[in-house]
Amino acid sequence: MRTTTAAALVLGLSTPALAQSVVRYEPKQADLKYTFGVARPVATVKRGDIIDTRTFDCFGNAIQKPGDTLAKVKGDNPLTGPFFVEGAEPGDTLAVKILELTVDSNQGIGALAPGFGALNATSYTPMLHAPVPEKIWFYAIDRAKNEATFSALDSKFQTRIPLHPFLGCLGVAPALEARSSVTPAEHGGNMDAPEASVGNTAYFPVTVRGALLYLGDGHAQMGDGEIAGTAIEVPMHARLQVDVIKGQKISWPRFENGREIMALGAYRPLDDALRIAFTELIAWIHLETGLSELDAYQLLSQVGKVHVTEMVDPNYVVIASVDKKYLPPRQNGKPW
Repeated sequence: MRTTTAAALVLGLSTPALAQSVVRYEPKQADLKYTFGVARPVATVKRGDIIDTRTFDCFGNAIQKPGDTLAKVKGDNPLTGPFFVEGAEPGDTLAVKILELTVDSNQGIGALAPGFGALNATSYTPMLHAPVPEKIWFYAIDRAKNEATFSALDSKFQTRIPLHPFLGCLGVAPALEARSSVTPAEHGGNMDAPEASVGNTAYFPVTVRGALLYLGDGHAQMGDGEIAGTAIEVPMHARLQVDVIKGQKISWPRFENGREIMALGAYRPLDDALRIAFTELIAWIHLETGLSELDAYQLLSQVGKVHVTEMVDPNYVVIASVDKKYLPPRQNGKPW
């Protein structure tokens, strides 16, 4: 359903104001996808349109009460989408401004699973000791107070945690292949990046016609690294605005807000993910400001920031960032 609204919003890299409509889509269990790839779109959107939709949690909303087990989960990280974006062609950049993310439940789920997690034996890091056992935590969520309650399983300890809702999965169809909804890569995917939150714009390289935007894996909060393999996993109500930056090609996802620019790298080992992120950030600064790559390299050595968003998926994810106040003006004369 398409509903026209009067307001207009400028997206990302100072693109023109666009007429906007609201495209609402309510997914059902049978509509969910488990790969980022070419699939029949669930809706078509135009530049400037707002997508209003819901996502399931990473367990497909299958875990609801004590006694439920991971055996009930039909697949990991079910995705809502894809949304076909008119005018998006290979070589363009898709801009996705995150307008609203609302936790769509009164509880979140955290879990341990054998063979998954940063401190767990896997087939690639075999150990002689037994795998970490399956365990499930239920987090009571107080949306009015914007907090969740952690309750220990092996004692009566509790603590409250402020919420920072974001989309663990956000991305587009990659070129010439489909990628599991568990894998982060050049197309975005399971980035588990807290940067995919309200107020930020995400940028993705368009490699197929229509871009084919997917989202899912809502998180109410997550620590750096997502070391146990899950965040506070929740279904989400999301509102996103899309735009297409014609003729601007990027290689990896990026994020931007009024204060910072941020570049993502996803690979193994972890140091290669870091190199990708900083190389992309240097290229962005060079293109936008004309500052030489080596000057940008030196500048980031003093004022750049970096953090690991996750180190449990098939690729690890690092995000490098810099505050815009340290950067030269943009070459096109427009403000950052």
